[in-house]
Amino acid sequence: MNEDDILVFLRLVEKAIKPFPAPVLSHLAEHGSDPFKILIACVLSLRTRDQATAKASKRLFAISSDPYSMGKMQVKKIEKTIYPVGFFRIKAKQIRAISQKICKDFHGKTPGTIDALLSLPGVGRKTANLVVTLAYKMPGICVDTHVHRICNRWGYVLTANPDGTEQALRRKLPRRWWIPLNGMLVPFGQNICTPTSPWCSTCLLSQYCPQKGVFYKR
Repeated sequence: MNEDDILVFLRLVEKAIKPFPAPVLSHLAEHGSDPFKILIACVLSLRTRDQATAKASKRLFAISSDPYSMGKMQVKKIEKTIYPVGFFRIKAKQIRAISQKICKDFHGKTPGTIDALLSLPGVGRKTANLVVTLAYKMPGICVDTHVHRICNRWGYVLTANPDGTEQALRRKLPRRWWIPLNGMLVPFGQNICTPTSPWCSTCLLSQYCPQKGVFYKR
């Protein structure tokens, strides 16, 4: 697949996802949420549905919306506030630890570089890239399971894991698509190009897509 091909695919994806709501993190960024809120919402979103993430974020930020106050909260209170997001007990400890480290090492300001964000407790490349791109509008590619799966399904990359996909995309994806890519492929992957039995029969890309690794489709 060359550069012209990927542009065709991405423009078709833009059309395909119009009926579906934007990911909750994109919604937060569009409404001017600060980097700290986007970071914490990213933590809450891992292995959690968007609806649950949105509700938990709203409850938590109503109580505390800055690292100083959140770093002083009792873990049990954070747990109760963010329940029922996935792994809420682990995330509660992580949120408190992240807040405390931001206060201690970054003077209360959420860092804006990948390396600095990766130094925060439990923050991986997906979360770091989301904060960099959504909060700071800096170049980055957030690769989650949807982006990894779909880019390999298209044959645009041939990689074994999301980190490998990120590096491959950094080498070949036109830079103008770096930031919007995740916000496009998440709803596309949730509703059309699903992990199992994707909706190829109604997909706008079906006549062009090689459907690599697809054994059952609808």
